[in-house]
Amino acid sequence: MAESQSQSQDKTTGGKLYIVGIGPGSVEQMTVKARDVILNADYILGNSTYLDQIASLLGTQEVIRSYMGKEVDRARKAVELAKVANVVMVSGGDTNVYGMAGIVLEVAEHEELEVDIEILPGVTAILAGASMLGAPVVTDFAVISLSDLLTPWDVIEKRLNLSAEADFVIALYNPKSRKRQSNFSRAIEIIRQYKADSVPVGLVKNALRGEGEGRIVTTLGKVMEYEDWVDMSTTILIGNGDSRIWSSQKKDFIITPRGYHKKYDY
Repeated sequence: MAESQSQSQDKTTGGKLYIVGIGPGSVEQMTVKARDVILNADYILGNSTYLDQIASLLGTQEVIRSYMGKEVDRARKAVELAKVANVVMVSGGDTNVYGMAGIVLEVAEHEELEVDIEILPGVTAILAGASMLGAPVVTDFAVISLSDLLTPWDVIEKRLNLSAEADFVIALYNPKSRKRQSNFSRAIEIIRQYKADSVPVGLVKNALRGEGEGRIVTTLGKVMEYEDWVDMSTTILIGNGDSRIWSSQKKDFIITPRGYHKKYDY
């Protein structure tokens, strides 16, 4: 037992690794703690796209840029540096929702290092987009990525079928890219088998980023009219059978009732 404890102590690191969700991509949407940790780090690692979004916070830290497809290498480097330094791994949106928390922990587990790790959450696209659309997500919902780079398409189709049949509010991430032009239309085709064409749909591009930001409120039956507007920076929010569109001061909002009207008079 003493030998086991000694081996464990030998693997304990002297630094700390923070996995930080930077939210939608504007510094003012980050948590105060996330900003403080970034400002006081020795090293910052991340996809260049996300590092550019927090450029105003980068100064004295050593910045290590990476790119899509290099997540495993990035995680290994962060774990290695955290042996002796304070390290921040930047993750767009939230660290858990298609973020970097999973792969970093897997790498640390595989290397059998007892790295001191702290995970800081961030605003993910479904929440940023929902805030721009009104109140489309106030009850049970499903979040599904249409990217089949890591998840086989037959698995994605199964999840689309089951979540639509159960009438969840559905958020679609990564709807379309240059190499994946048809996944979005295929997903809508599946969902329309279970949901009425009158169900509200919100499309939000670059949610809460300011530059390039946009929103469209439409219905499931008409959403494909905006297919050319959809890209990788777009989040799709599809309501449930109770969702409705409310027009106020020349602006359309989506409301998904939670059920208060069934219990209370208001």
